[in-house]
Amino acid sequence: MLVYPSGVDVSSSALRFLAACLKEHRRALGTRWRRLNAGRQALLTLAHLRNGQPYAQLAAGFGIGTTTAYQYITEAVTLLAALAPTLAEAVRAASMKAYVILDGTLLPIDRIAADHPFYSGKHKKHGMNVQVIADPKGRLMGASPALAGAVHDIRAAREHGIIEALAEASVSCWADKAYQGAGCTVRLPYHGRWDSLSTGQQAVNRSHAKIHAFVEQAIATLKSWRLLRKLRCSTTRVTSLVQAVLVLQLTATG
Repeated sequence: MLVYPSGVDVSSSALRFLAACLKEHRRALGTRWRRLNAGRQALLTLAHLRNGQPYAQLAAGFGIGTTTAYQYITEAVTLLAALAPTLAEAVRAASMKAYVILDGTLLPIDRIAADHPFYSGKHKKHGMNVQVIADPKGRLMGASPALAGAVHDIRAAREHGIIEALAEASVSCWADKAYQGAGCTVRLPYHGRWDSLSTGQQAVNRSHAKIHAFVEQAIATLKSWRLLRKLRCSTTRVTSLVQAVLVLQLTATG
């Protein structure tokens, strides 16, 4: 395999943060020596998450075995995922905002047609449903654990307790028509065909759409980590990958 220099468009603060976490983790384990130091292991993990490169390619570039690369990345991802903000912490941060924006996104996975529970009829593809919370400026604030793609947004939000948590904290939440019936503090556009709505209702829906559109920035931020654009791992690992990316993104922008 040919090896060439490459780059990773990730903030250096994210690299320093992950390297520090790995150093502390190794110190706690009493690790004496490894093929890669904490900084190189952090870089290996960032390259995998950001660029979505396979383990074999990364292993060749870093001069280690494929199994070792997998173990190093899995260790770092698990460490990061454990630091992800809980729903309570995300809602506490949301309470400091005028309102938040909620939407679901589908993370595509490599599955065959027989895997019906993972098939999203809305997106016409297999994937995992992740609920995203953004602030009024479209900055990523939180991301839920991943559910099968067949789960609708309103059901996912309820299963995670997002709607109830926002209501208890009296946080206004803007969402789209996929959350019809949510109630509480969730603000929705008027339902129905455009030509059946009154002039006032159409104006409200236009204003609502402009506000809700900012959540797309948060979703784009999440998917700027290219590994999440096409997941080829076990579905049981998706949540930890999303949480790891969330922690790195919050670290880089915090």
